[in-house]
Amino acid sequence: MKKKVFYTVLLAASFIGCSQPNNGSSDIESKVDSLLSQMTIEEKLGQMNQLSPWDFDDLAKKVRKGEVGSILNIVNPDEVNKIQKIAVEESRLGIPLIVARDVIHGYKTIFPIPLGQAATFNPQIVEEGARIAAIEASSDGIRWTFSPMIDVARDPRWGRIAESCGEDTYLNAVMGAAMIKGYQGDSLNDPTAMAACAKHFVAYGAAEGGRDYNSTFIPERVLRNVYLPPFKAAVDAGCATFMTSFNDNDGVPSTANKFVLKDVLRDEWKYDGMVVTDWASALEMVNHGFCTDGKDAAEKSVNAGVDMEMVSETFIKNLKQSVAEGKVSMETIDNAVRNILRLKFRLGLFENPYIVTPQSVKYAEEHLLAAKTAAEQSVILLKNDAQTLPLTDKVKTVAIVGPMADAPYEQMGTWVFDGEREHTQTPLKAIKDMYGDKVNLIFELGLAYSRDKNVAGIAKAVNAARRADVVVCFVGEESILSGEAHSLANLDLQGAQSQLIKSLASTGKPLVTVIMAGRQLTISDEVEASDAVLYSFHPGTMGGPAIADILFGKVNPSGKTPVTFPRMSGQTPVYYAHNNTGRPANPTEMLIDEIPVEAGQTSVGCRSFYLDAGNSPLFPFGYGLSYTRFEYSDLRLAADKLTEVDKVNVSVNLKNAGNYDGTEVVQLYVQDKVGSVTRPVKELKAFKRVELKAGESETVTFSLPVSDLAFWGYDMTFGVEPGDFRLWVGTSSAEGLSADFSVIK
Repeated sequence: MKKKVFYTVLLAASFIGCSQPNNGSSDIESKVDSLLSQMTIEEKLGQMNQLSPWDFDDLAKKVRKGEVGSILNIVNPDEVNKIQKIAVEESRLGIPLIVARDVIHGYKTIFPIPLGQAATFNPQIVEEGARIAAIEASSDGIRWTFSPMIDVARDPRWGRIAESCGEDTYLNAVMGAAMIKGYQGDSLNDPTAMAACAKHFVAYGAAEGGRDYNSTFIPERVLRNVYLPPFKAAVDAGCATFMTSFNDNDGVPSTANKFVLKDVLRDEWKYDGMVVTDWASALEMVNHGFCTDGKDAAEKSVNAGVDMEMVSETFIKNLKQSVAEGKVSMETIDNAVRNILRLKFRLGLFENPYIVTPQSVKYAEEHLLAAKTAAEQSVILLKNDAQTLPLTDKVKTVAIVGPMADAPYEQMGTWVFDGEREHTQTPLKAIKDMYGDKVNLIFELGLAYSRDKNVAGIAKAVNAARRADVVVCFVGEESILSGEAHSLANLDLQGAQSQLIKSLASTGKPLVTVIMAGRQLTISDEVEASDAVLYSFHPGTMGGPAIADILFGKVNPSGKTPVTFPRMSGQTPVYYAHNNTGRPANPTEMLIDEIPVEAGQTSVGCRSFYLDAGNSPLFPFGYGLSYTRFEYSDLRLAADKLTEVDKVNVSVNLKNAGNYDGTEVVQLYVQDKVGSVTRPVKELKAFKRVELKAGESETVTFSLPVSDLAFWGYDMTFGVEPGDFRLWVGTSSAEGLSADFSVIK
């Protein structure tokens, strides 16, 4: 096995300047200014108008009049070229349209959902997936996607956690930058490039109660320390566009939030890309009670810094009057249109407005192989008692059970408008095709679908289990149960799936439970009942072959949890990078069933924990087992007293002490012990994927700039505060070797 080590330590240094074709080009700016000078106010407002057409003829009329700047959701290449021809050849100024689509984790070849991609801890895999998505989507004329979603998401009740890269600020920043690089390629004017869109700006992942579209209450310091850094990384990666979020924060809807859109994005970060609303989010500010009507919404949006409106048409209907009344300046309109035109020039749409890419790129062999590799690296081994996995040649008969074993549509996950079930390879199909000549297979659904409460089929599944040497049960969530507008209050397995697992476990046969879902679920009882557990955040087109090869040991699982798994729904939100309290919990706190009757008020310790769940999660962030065993030793710091201009140089010995070749994700965490404000107990600062053959050792090194320890402190200035720090290097956020160092002035 060729050894590979992937580095993700220096985020800014790795990604700054990437995918920023023609940024600051005087040639483009002069073209933008020249075109802008010829435009009427009606044509300017037309550029600020994005539509999802229901009637092609009506759309054609508007495009011909210059009333549309972008269109959504036309994927037929003939129709794309037809409407583009009207824009270029029949409108007065011939300004091309930007064709957009939600291409979130693949176009035709569907990769694991973003949460699953984050589980790979491999930005190269993520970049490759985005590149393939851009190649396939651009072949149908799509040049703008609304991805990556880099909302820090710490509440699995929120359905859109599926679209995120999880709970960690740093991991979202790294993976988001990788997606941007993949979508946009080496140059935006390459016909296979798609403009990326960093969303949702900002704090949407903290929606109250995990309910979609809900309010957030994030103070500026937390906003800057936790939620804004992934978006700053997106700016540094050259992200072409940003999208506002649906939520209001502290009473101000994001679509009219001057602080984030102007003060931070434009003035601090010097962003010159284009900002679009989310679907009708401008008009929805009337529902928020922030605007009186569509005219008021349009004025507040553009004055806050929005350039283009998605579908609700308040801009084109009202802003001409607003300009006449002096409520919106022509300079504001011109700046918005300038940002839109600049993007169109950068995309090369004026020179090459029509589709030229052959259609054969979809489901290309290399695309399917990349999707399989991504799915393999995304699968997380949560439990493996008595080395139940991998299945060896001692296993002669395997019972395949469960509603997700052969559910091609469901395993693709959320946001797959263009994924095709007939191209999806399920675990049942893959095991039959790849291993059917090696083992005898018995298949029983047990339940028809994940929410099925009809238990009539469970008896057949149990009978199949009794005839087998091992049982593999596939459960989880249908795709409709996660994603936008799909929030849950109860995170348990739906329907009678838990009963199915309990019944299978009662046979005494080794039970492997494979869970395919769009979020982390509360699976304590199911894990306890199973001998081995694999978790796959909806794995996409090639999920079946990936899981089959893991089950039978051709592939050693290496995925790590990008989110913390709660024991029960009431623990949410639960995440590793929390602040300490004045009374942190002890591991030995008395739980509810241990409390004596008529116990005294203070008998349970007066600590911060749940009487019925304790304080620890089911599985921590960064957790994932392997078929082999990795040992860490000899953690060393090159120096333990550093200044802000230095680097924390740390090394650790990593040994593959097991019997299988494998890959370990080595993780580096840091704690600022005392700050001007309370600091998280741990923060991920770097990670590496390291491949080692059985018995092989390697010294793994990190070189972390001390400047990466900076944060927004008590006086709202950004910097590194001198003092004492602790770092950990290990296999997850919950365990590792530690060392202390100090930062001095």
